[in-house]
Amino acid sequence: MEYRIISIGALDIHPLRGERTAVRTGHATTTLVRSGQTTILVDPGLPPQPLAARLEERTGLKPGDITHVYMTSFRPDVRRGLELFDGSSWMIAERERESVGVAMIEAFRRAAESGEEELAAALEKDIALLRRCEAAPDRLAPRVDLFPLPGVTPGLTGLVLAGPRHTTVIAGDAVPTEEHLTQGKVLPWAPDVTQARESFAEVIEIADLIILGRDNLVVNPTKRPF
Repeated sequence: MEYRIISIGALDIHPLRGERTAVRTGHATTTLVRSGQTTILVDPGLPPQPLAARLEERTGLKPGDITHVYMTSFRPDVRRGLELFDGSSWMIAERERESVGVAMIEAFRRAAESGEEELAAALEKDIALLRRCEAAPDRLAPRVDLFPLPGVTPGLTGLVLAGPRHTTVIAGDAVPTEEHLTQGKVLPWAPDVTQARESFAEVIEIADLIILGRDNLVVNPTKRPF
């Protein structure tokens, strides 16, 4: 099993820098994981064209080389480049799929009933994308397992990568940036902040290395040097 950061993400609003409105385009950190015959792209946050370029720059791979796309959540800036991988299997945790699906269908009905045609069309497209996503199994590939981290979204689910010496967690927005990690903070707009804090603590407990949702790969600061 091996992995590599394809693109380092960013928050549109970074609350720990004192930002209160969007000052940049948010996008998730994208990671490539290879295990056995499976090649997984995690969180395709960039638009298709720059994501394809970044994938080739970092790995020499083309979109057609990706067997699976896995999303830690269904937030728009986590899946912006999803349609680039039309030939891949799209996967997301079942709890995220179901909770997001129910909310989007209800929003679509309200928009259609109130005559908000543009919003209804956008929601209809998102619902079609979600319907194509499969509920991910607990194990995506050898030594690549789902790690539920709810709070920022109801079904946010990272991945545990079990290496021969170190355990790496792809945390998604459960641990978004290095500032959040070092200050022990979660995203303040999480619908369930208490649960988000519990998920944050679980990442700290298990991980030697953390791939942050909107930042780089870092060493868990609570672990001894290795």
